Amino acid sequence: MKMNLLKSIACLIFLFSVQVLAFANAPSRPNVVLFLVDDMGWMDSSVYGSKYYETPNMERLAKQSMRFTNAYAVPLCSPTRASILSGQYSARHGITSATGHLPPQPEEAARYPAKTSPNKKFIYPESKNYLDPKLITLAEVLRDAGYRTGHFGKWHLGAMPQHWPDKQGFETIWHCAPDPGPPSYFSPYGVHADGRPAGRYKVGNITDGPEGEHITDRLTDEALRFIEKNQKEPFYLNLWQYSVHGPWQHKEQYTARYARKTDPRGEQRNPVMGSMLQNVDESLGRILDKLDELHLTDKTLFIFYSDNGGNTHSWDKDDRKLQNVTAKHPLYNTIQSYRKWAGTEPPTNNAPLREGKGRIYEGGQRVPLMVRWPKHIEAGSISDTVVGPIDMYPTILDVVKVDKPDNHILDGVSFLPVLLQQGTLERKALFIWFPHLIPATSVRAGDFKLIRRWEPHPNYPDLYELYNLKEDIGETTNLAAIMPDKVKELDALINEFEKETGAITPKPNPDFKPNVQNTLRPARDPATGLVPKMCKLTLVKGAARIEADGRTPFLGTAQVKLEGPLTLKLRIRSTAGGTGKVQWKTADQETFPRTGQIVEYAFKGSEEWQDVELKLPVEGKTGIVRLYVPADASPVEFQSIRFSGKGAGEKSWSFESVQP
Repeated sequence: MKMNLLKSIACLIFLFSVQVLAFANAPSRPNVVLFLVDDMGWMDSSVYGSKYYETPNMERLAKQSMRFTNAYAVPLCSPTRASILSGQYSARHGITSATGHLPPQPEEAARYPAKTSPNKKFIYPESKNYLDPKLITLAEVLRDAGYRTGHFGKWHLGAMPQHWPDKQGFETIWHCAPDPGPPSYFSPYGVHADGRPAGRYKVGNITDGPEGEHITDRLTDEALRFIEKNQKEPFYLNLWQYSVHGPWQHKEQYTARYARKTDPRGEQRNPVMGSMLQNVDESLGRILDKLDELHLTDKTLFIFYSDNGGNTHSWDKDDRKLQNVTAKHPLYNTIQSYRKWAGTEPPTNNAPLREGKGRIYEGGQRVPLMVRWPKHIEAGSISDTVVGPIDMYPTILDVVKVDKPDNHILDGVSFLPVLLQQGTLERKALFIWFPHLIPATSVRAGDFKLIRRWEPHPNYPDLYELYNLKEDIGETTNLAAIMPDKVKELDALINEFEKETGAITPKPNPDFKPNVQNTLRPARDPATGLVPKMCKLTLVKGAARIEADGRTPFLGTAQVKLEGPLTLKLRIRSTAGGTGKVQWKTADQETFPRTGQIVEYAFKGSEEWQDVELKLPVEGKTGIVRLYVPADASPVEFQSIRFSGKGAGEKSWSFESVQP
């Protein structure tokens, strides 16, 4: 019996030794680092074409990575973050807006607001305020597979402790709560820039550092400690920067240098943003250096990504709202610093992309993406494959050879074959579901993108907008009227997407009562905001027709509130042709000046549409614009009128889809 016991023990020792040897000889799973920048636009680095921002470490990473030119995010941060961690479209997981700092709704709560104004035609669904703990997150899968998991930085997926990252699979966390960030980007983080306590902000589990320490640097320090501590084990690191999101608290020694720079492209000129991007670039460099130092570079899948397009509007809105703040206001110092260095310049400019953060156009959703995995991904390679946040989950699991959870729906598709240049991403289309701000859904299929709205908007009167992004990356020419079959094809894909994901769509408001303004000029009127003077404006098929009714007919508008200089593009025709002019007064001018601030234009008599482009040397922000129309000899028709200003702002009218 004693001999049998010894044999059993020897057998167990042998089996254990075999398992240990097998484990030692098995290839180790790669680490995963996801470096996410907040509000970084597609053009906000020298890698993607900026001639103003200086990002040498991003250039360094690009030379070692595959760079994607058609990577997408949702136009606001929280939906993108939730899609990364769940692998699901926002229409499915329910986080559709940046509301993760608000109290969580009851689990059984309806997704529609309890009350809607009677002048609203539709009732739009509300966003979930937290990432549902029932979902199996990427972090949970990796943790259960033996990975050490850490989240450092912005979360914005739930304000209460039960929804914090440590309840979603992350073992080590360092973050603010509620987001979008701490009251101050300089330590102490729990007080405002003027020294006042943070009030309702509890600052999560972050701790203060030396006075004046910047949050970007501190996040990097914490992430480096995590890497050093876990260098002997596979780890998954989320380094999700608060920058370059507001409150735009920056290192002035960096900012001063950017203030002396000019952009050869003439597009980007905000020294505050340049300063913050440089700080983020330095953070990236420190992480790359640490991986090199610890000989982990070849063992690490490194992903550099942004959560939405560049911010082209918030500062202007905030500045107008806070024009008269006193020194007692908690953001007074931040506002004064921004005004000192950047004036009223928007945070960034996404040109040639249209618009920015919070909008369904390319400037709001196309973002930088670089992926590095030495000896597997070809260094310096470029891919035009269309990928999105839903694809990170399945791709990372494919790389680390961990099975997808059986009881969790994944909308994303692994793009590992693309990274290895061994295949393509098999998918019909990628969808962006965005029922907020200016609600719309977009679908990208091949070179084409369709935008579908539930109702017209004064600035965006067309329910359908179709663009060929290969030929028109700036989304300047709506092809919906001339390619109805393509619209029908992509529209059907949106319908299928809504059904598959269980999207909660807007519903008619039973209490809708058009107000007087709506009665006089319905909201769907594409000419809203254009006031005819000494002329008659009539909507005809595919155009707005102007007929003279006085000596100097013109269209007046107070809706072109853009920072100059401006570009005006007209699509115009008239059998007689003629010469017109554009006149403006700025927001700070009480009357039109007697001389100056007038630019003339001319076009030939023809039944064909003609494109006219004017440069308007506006100084400051426009108040009222007059478009004088040479309609004396014959009616003049406009297919479109489009103003674009400094930054990526624009105001346009389109009539090509008019069916009177």
